[in-house]
Amino acid sequence: MTAAIATLLPALGAVAAAVLAYLFTKKREREAELRKEKLEHYKAFVLSLTGIIVGESSPEGQKAFAKAFNNLLLFAPQPTIDALHEFREEITSRGTARSKERHDRLLSALFLEIRKDLGVRPRDAAETFRVFLQSSGIKPDGSEPDVSSK
Repeated sequence: MTAAIATLLPALGAVAAAVLAYLFTKKREREAELRKEKLEHYKAFVLSLTGIIVGESSPEGQKAFAKAFNNLLLFAPQPTIDALHEFREEITSRGTARSKERHDRLLSALFLEIRKDLGVRPRDAAETFRVFLQSSGIKPDGSEPDVSSK
């Protein structure tokens, strides 16, 4: 009886190791797929920001922003959603004094949370991390800005 158990234990151990390896591999595959999906949604969100920049905002841009914003609510962790809401409150506040400094601080905080969620390495230094949006510079009538020296 003990001889039978002695021969079964290594076989059971090998089966258990194979099952655990399979489960860990599947878990990592699911995590990689989720990260890829998150990245696509975050890219769409960042792209949508271009459609709401002052001087370049359009109805289509506003719709793209709303769609991208709402999609982030499906998977973003709470700190990212909190930063997203604070940023939206700043850019949609009407009748109150807007602050470029506050806008940029909230945008930077949002991007910092997005980068944390994506696991960007090396980690960013929150005290010095700053981002800003770059506009195309094209005027609403489609003409390019005057860049000649005066």
